[in-house]
Amino acid sequence: MPETTGYTEIAEHFRRQIREGTLRPGAEMPSYTDVSEQFGVAHTTAHRAFRMLKMEGLTLARPGKKTVVAGPVSNNIATRVALHNATGSALDGGEVSRILEVGTTGADELVASRLDVAPGTPVQVRRRVVSRNGLPIHLSSSYYPAYVIAVTPELTEPVSTGASRELAASRLGVAQDQVLEEVTSRHATAAEKEVLGLTANEVVVTQVVRTVTLEDGRVVEVAVKVAEGSTILRWTTSLRPQE
Repeated sequence: MPETTGYTEIAEHFRRQIREGTLRPGAEMPSYTDVSEQFGVAHTTAHRAFRMLKMEGLTLARPGKKTVVAGPVSNNIATRVALHNATGSALDGGEVSRILEVGTTGADELVASRLDVAPGTPVQVRRRVVSRNGLPIHLSSSYYPAYVIAVTPELTEPVSTGASRELAASRLGVAQDQVLEEVTSRHATAAEKEVLGLTANEVVVTQVVRTVTLEDGRVVEVAVKVAEGSTILRWTTSLRPQE
């Protein structure tokens, strides 16, 4: 009897369950035998479906264990820009952004050097935690210079605009040009551990410092994103030639 379900349809079935939270991080995936019986396909078809999920970063192979669902991943900026262009929102399915703090702060050396201002210069900060299906995936602090706040006063309010950087660029009348992302690892602070739900005594987090410039060379945003060390540096980029 010929197969009627392909590996792409099987992969989409489990992809949807992972995205919706039906299959939670750490949950064991069904065996190839179970998948073969459920969909009426050969083991090779089940294997190809699982390989697709693994290549997308949705599952992990654990030594001595079955394939398990990977922890929630924080999308990189290219993915979020594409999401905003397509949907009007930089948040992926199942994601929620919660504002933790909005206010004025003196730029520390890390932020000041990237905004090209003196340390201690007042800048606007917006701190938020992004969760997917109820699980926190990253803590983000965005810093904006005075000329951005002058045209985007909404950024001083404790509400999510959904696309703050895009809104500021639009108000300034200059398109975004490029982003520099600098990735380092360090130990989490007590506050970061609390927000991200990390309980170990010493937790390594991945920090991404993102500097976004406009076509006229001005910086529209410096953002510091922090996530548990095993989750953030995992994303898939197509290597196919662009037509």
